[in-house]
Amino acid sequence: MLAKLTEIFKEYTNNPNIVLTNNMSIVKDLNLNSLDLVNLVVTIEDTFDIEINDDAIKNFKVVGDVVSYIEQEQ
Repeated sequence: MLAKLTEIFKEYTNNPNIVLTNNMSIVKDLNLNSLDLVNLVVTIEDTFDIEINDDAIKNFKVVGDVVSYIEQEQ
């Protein structure tokens, strides 16, 4: 799953060499703003065929939060 997420995050960070870890901060380490995060969530929803509610998005602080959410929804 982390490999799939890495491909998605590459698109929004403009960093083709990014290597994601579960403890990477979405805002600080990956430099994503709120618009990037919204677009990222839409892509994740489409890729993993899930729906992410607004409350869950607010809790996405690190990559591991996203991974945990996807695992719970599948």
